[in-house]
Amino acid sequence: MKLSYHGHSVVMIETNGTNIIIDPFISGNGQTDLNAEDLKVDVILLTHGHNDHVGDTVELAKRNKALVVAPFELATYLGWQGVNVHPMHIGGSHTFDFGKVKLTQAFHGSAFVKEDEKEIIYTGMPSGILFTAEGKTIFHAGDTALFSDMKMIGELNQIDVAFLPIGDNFTMGPEDAVIAAKWLQAKQIVPIHFNTFPVIEQDAGQFVEKLPAGIGKVLAAGEAIEL
Repeated sequence: MKLSYHGHSVVMIETNGTNIIIDPFISGNGQTDLNAEDLKVDVILLTHGHNDHVGDTVELAKRNKALVVAPFELATYLGWQGVNVHPMHIGGSHTFDFGKVKLTQAFHGSAFVKEDEKEIIYTGMPSGILFTAEGKTIFHAGDTALFSDMKMIGELNQIDVAFLPIGDNFTMGPEDAVIAAKWLQAKQIVPIHFNTFPVIEQDAGQFVEKLPAGIGKVLAAGEAIEL
């Protein structure tokens, strides 16, 4: 399994011959190394409906005939755009031919903003994602505050890599993310959701230094981990 980070909260998983992308905010993302027009994906996993996470989903899904897995309300909205969707909800899991997806809770918001029409479309509850394939478990926390049930997530799952937001302001900051890392007990921690906008600028290196030695890893856009 290959995991690669592509700026903001964009994570790609290559497993069992399937290319999976989480929260494909590419167009307008100054931190990414990807070009949406060239991207080949089979599956898109979404944590919630904010524009900087839904990103290029509709265009990618239609061009690649990709499956979109998302919380129910968001999946329904995207289905109306002509996208092939699989709706899920928090606490639920489903085993696909490419791996198992389970949605966890996240403390955040979830709405798609149509600025040209001055409209906000509610897209249900935000979530985190537990993805399991090839005997490995990946946790993408999505956008979230620190919450005590992260202890339970860590106790119930043997997490190989956890992607945690550290940007503060909209999500937990570095101090709370250190606590989240302790509770999740993941073998590796990768910081995400930072430096994309001035209000979430953080020193990811300093965050990693606060974790136990060898646990944290800052990935540059395009850098990967092999499991």
